[in-house]
Amino acid sequence: MLEPVEDILRAIALGIVQGLTEFLPVSSSGHLIITREIFGWEFADDLTFDVALHIGTLLAVITYFWNEWISMLRGLLSRLFGLEPDHRFGDVYDERLLLIVILGSIPVGIVGLALDSWVEDELRDPLIAGAMLIVFGVILLAAEHVGRLERSVESAGWKDAVLIGSAQAVSLIPGVSRSGVTISAGLFAGFERVDAARLSFLLATPAIGGAGLFKMLEAITEGVPSHEIAAIFVGAAVSAAVGWLSIRLLMRLVQTRTYLPFVIYRFALGAFVIAYFSI
Repeated sequence: MLEPVEDILRAIALGIVQGLTEFLPVSSSGHLIITREIFGWEFADDLTFDVALHIGTLLAVITYFWNEWISMLRGLLSRLFGLEPDHRFGDVYDERLLLIVILGSIPVGIVGLALDSWVEDELRDPLIAGAMLIVFGVILLAAEHVGRLERSVESAGWKDAVLIGSAQAVSLIPGVSRSGVTISAGLFAGFERVDAARLSFLLATPAIGGAGLFKMLEAITEGVPSHEIAAIFVGAAVSAAVGWLSIRLLMRLVQTRTYLPFVIYRFALGAFVIAYFSI
């Protein structure tokens, strides 16, 4: 059993990795698997850190898009209770966007419930993660070149929700990247780079929250050792802070730049991982 200080240091390290890679299109699950393998860390039966990391990234994406979530909820409440829409908050538009987020979250919810255990047992392999980093790097590169980059979030409809939501379900495979595959789908659908990222992050919120809740219930069922409580809070705090900064970085970067730096990074890391773990 690790000593408490080692638990906290490990939580800090994983919080940084999770926070950086959950929202950048480079795959958080792939990075966590690679980090664990390289440093020889064993986490197969340790759910507490997974809970901490999911709580942290959920807090990051909710706080960053707080005003949008409040506006969406105001629009929904206005419709449900027959209130006069307050156009200062864009209630009509945000209500529609909330429905799109809900619809787009259904595919990953269904696939996650059905295949989560199988993915954990069969696909959490660094070689698979390395291969997926390269394959979906090619897809992101193709999306950059094919996408028209002319649509805004306001034009999103139910077909976009199904397309991007279905793409999100594929991200259960390590190395794919939730943000990477949904941003790629958004670009293929013609959205501008910033708007594709916005849709990606809004759609990720229910998925991250659902995964965090599922793992929390598992952890509660198995029991959380009292000496790991501090590590949970530290991991969550680090993941939240770094995650918020990574969202801010990406949203600013794609206002003037392409996703090409992330494509190059995926190719380089994927090639390194395949070479390293094939020896």
